[in-house]
Amino acid sequence: MNLRSESRDLLSSGEAPLLEVHHVTFGYGPQPLFFDVCLQLAEGEMVGLLGPNGSGKTTLLRLLSGVLSPTQGEIRLLGRALGRWRRRELARVVAVVPQELQMPFEFTVEQLVALGRLPFIRLLGSYRPQDRARVEEAMRVTGVAGLAERPFNELSGGERQRVLVAMALAQQPRLLLLDEPTAHLDIRYQIEVLELVQRLNREHGMTVMAAMHDLNLAARYFPRLVLFQRGIVADGAPSEVLEPRLLSRVYGIAVQVGIVRGTAHFSVVPPGSHEAEEAEMPEPPARVFVMAGGGSGERLMRALADWHVPFLAGVLNIGDSDHMLALRLASRVLSEQPYAPLSQAALEELRTALATVETLIICPMYVGPGNVALLREALRAAQQGCRVLLLAPEMAEVTPSAADERSGSGPLESAALLARTGIAARDFTGGEATRLVEQLLQAGARVISRPAEALALCTV
Repeated sequence: MNLRSESRDLLSSGEAPLLEVHHVTFGYGPQPLFFDVCLQLAEGEMVGLLGPNGSGKTTLLRLLSGVLSPTQGEIRLLGRALGRWRRRELARVVAVVPQELQMPFEFTVEQLVALGRLPFIRLLGSYRPQDRARVEEAMRVTGVAGLAERPFNELSGGERQRVLVAMALAQQPRLLLLDEPTAHLDIRYQIEVLELVQRLNREHGMTVMAAMHDLNLAARYFPRLVLFQRGIVADGAPSEVLEPRLLSRVYGIAVQVGIVRGTAHFSVVPPGSHEAEEAEMPEPPARVFVMAGGGSGERLMRALADWHVPFLAGVLNIGDSDHMLALRLASRVLSEQPYAPLSQAALEELRTALATVETLIICPMYVGPGNVALLREALRAAQQGCRVLLLAPEMAEVTPSAADERSGSGPLESAALLARTGIAARDFTGGEATRLVEQLLQAGARVISRPAEALALCTV
C-alpha cells in the first residue's frame, strides 16, 4: 500500500522543487529574527537543520509548515505560494512532528494516529474504510501497532515520538518536518526514531527536514546539513558543513571534527580527546584584520581564503551576510548581537585584536551611528603603526594615479583620494565617518581598488 498515493493524486510537482524559500525575513517584534533566507528542498531529500538554541530553527520550520507567514519574501510549495494553500489542502502535503505533545484527553494511540486523517475527512463526515486502512498501515510501518489500545500519555518518550511520526505518516505527506525528534530521548530511542525516519525517506520517498541538536547523529543520518544561525551559515554535505572552526564559532565552544578510526562517518569530538589530538592541525597566526558589513567584504574575504591568508574579521552583527561568510572563512570572528550597536565589550575585544595584526583592510561598508566606532578604532590602530588599506567600492575603481602614491601631499590629491573611497555616499553619521576616513588618509592609509592589491601587500 502506497502511503503517498492520495497526496500524489492531489497535486503534481512538475519540474519545480518541492519547496522553495525566496529571500525570507521574519521577526516576532520590530527586529527580524533572521532575514534574506534562501533555500530549496528537492523531492526525496533528507536534510538536517543544525544550530544553537535561539538560532531560529523552530521558527523556520513553522514558516515552512505555514503556521507563520514571512515578514518579507515568499515560500513556495510545489511552485505555488504557501499563502495560497488552504489549511486542509496543505495538511495533505506537509506534516509536522513537534518535540513533544501533551494530550489533555486520554486518547489511545490508535485514536491519536487517526487524527492524521482529519485533512481527508469531510465536515461532519466519518472515517471511511480507506482512512482506517491508512491508520493501520501508519502504525504498522512505525512499529506502534501493538500499542494501539494504550493511552498515549502513558507511553515512554521513544514510544511517543514513534506515535507522533505515525500520526504524521497517516496524513500521507510529501514533506515531513521534525522539530528535534530526538530531544529528551536516551540513545536507544534516538536511534530507533532516526532509523524510522530514514526508512520512510528511502522506502516511501518522503522528503524530510529535521531540526537536530546532536551533530554526530545528524552526520550519520542526513546526507545534507543546513547550519542555521539567524540565517543560513552553511549548506551542504556533512564533510562541508561540519567544519571545526565554523562549528566552534557558531556554537561558541572548541570542537574537532574527523573520521573516528573504524567508522565511515564524520564525528564531532571535544577538545583534548585522543581523536581531537589526531585531527587537530595548528593554524598560522592571522596578520590581517577585515572590517566589513552588509556584503561589502565578500570579494576580499574569498580572495584571502583562496590565497590561504589567515585573517580576523569583525565586529559583525550576527546574521549579517558578511558575518555568515566570515564564520566559514576567517580564523576568528568578532560578533555582536543582531541589529545592536557595538558594545563596549566588543570594542575592547576589537582593540585587542587589532594590536595583534599588521594590516587592517576596511571594506566599503555603510557607516551609521551603530558602527562608526569601527572607524574610530581603525584610526587609533593607524596612529599606532598598523597598516590600513581602504578598499574602494566597485563603482569607484579607477586606474591608480600618482596621487595615490603621494597619499595626501596636497589639498587636491587629498580630496581625490577621499572621493575615491566613496565614503560620502555611505556616511549616515552626519559627516563623522567622512572626517574619520579623511583622518585615516592623513595617517597614511592607502586606497586600493581590488582585493588583488591587498593580497600583494599582505603576502610579502
